[in-house]
Amino acid sequence: MDISERARQVPPSGIRRFFELAEEMDDVISLGVGEPDFSAPWSAREAAIESLERGQTSYTTNRGKRELREAVSRKVSEYGLEYAADDEILVTTGVSEAADLALRALVDPGDTVAVAEPSYVSYVPGVIFSGGEPLRVPTRLENDFKLRYEDLEEAGAEDAEVLIICYPNNPTGAVMTEEELREVADFARENDITVVSDEVYADLTYGGEDGGDHASIATLDGMRERTVVFNGFSKAYAMTGLRLGYALGPSEVIDAMNRIHQYTMLSAPTTAQYAAIDALESCDDDVAEMRREYNRRRRYVLSRFEEMGIDCFTAEGAFYLFPESPYDDEEFAEDLLKEKKVAVVPGRVFGESGEGHLRVSYATGLDELKEALDRIEEFV
Repeated sequence: MDISERARQVPPSGIRRFFELAEEMDDVISLGVGEPDFSAPWSAREAAIESLERGQTSYTTNRGKRELREAVSRKVSEYGLEYAADDEILVTTGVSEAADLALRALVDPGDTVAVAEPSYVSYVPGVIFSGGEPLRVPTRLENDFKLRYEDLEEAGAEDAEVLIICYPNNPTGAVMTEEELREVADFARENDITVVSDEVYADLTYGGEDGGDHASIATLDGMRERTVVFNGFSKAYAMTGLRLGYALGPSEVIDAMNRIHQYTMLSAPTTAQYAAIDALESCDDDVAEMRREYNRRRRYVLSRFEEMGIDCFTAEGAFYLFPESPYDDEEFAEDLLKEKKVAVVPGRVFGESGEGHLRVSYATGLDELKEALDRIEEFV
């Protein structure tokens, strides 16, 4: 059977290879996975259970339950984003589906899609699946992994139709302020580029103990009409397995995404939508508590790397640190796994500009983190 050229172009996920290695071993501590160690807030779980008890197991409208879209509209207003529940919000099966729909709605075969790197592993394959041509735009440690106007110029991104960004960033944990995003917005407007902004870690910023310092590029002058924003419930609400995300954008883009969505996914999981409504309406305190705990772990891991003499960028968001690898990142990660049974992800998995770094997730209990870091200290 012939496999399509697009499918053959995409290699297996580099993260998955390390997971598979780890699964073959006992007593492995994984700092590689981007999944909270918390469970979803109890009231959200109760809402899901209640929906099942009531027999609410049918499809919802393609766009998602109106009550949920209205709750999303209220939620994103915290970040200065104003989107109408009627036609500017689409509920998706995870943020990954939102990204796939946006690329297929916005990209024609041969279009150039700029991707700020290091980047989440799905963006470049998503561009290829949509028929686009990925253009990698490196960000650098010396600039705190923030995307600058000059980076876009140097990469030749002025010819791109779409630019994908993600702040707070996976894998670096970098955060961009509103002022810093203005440079990116200027470049997008000057070159008529649509921006796809993955903001799934928006609630996990550590600029203040109470968070809330997230800036969205879509709030800047002239950007709302040329930006699609993603967010979801996997990270801040610890609801990875419920697979629920959403996209915000101009109605014509959301309409186009929904046309693809209704032929592929039909609608997002109904039970998850009931849980999400409760999460948005009742779980701010749970999110705040998880954020405080992540921040405590972030500071602890940073201090341990400093004690070991491992240079590490001070991440301000998400739940990853991106230390410099003592030697070749892929070899180090593999040696560490085999000799000390600690799983981390080589930075090169996230693009060439990630080479020489390691992604270390601190979405792991503090006791396990301490044990993992003790093992790393013995190893180095």
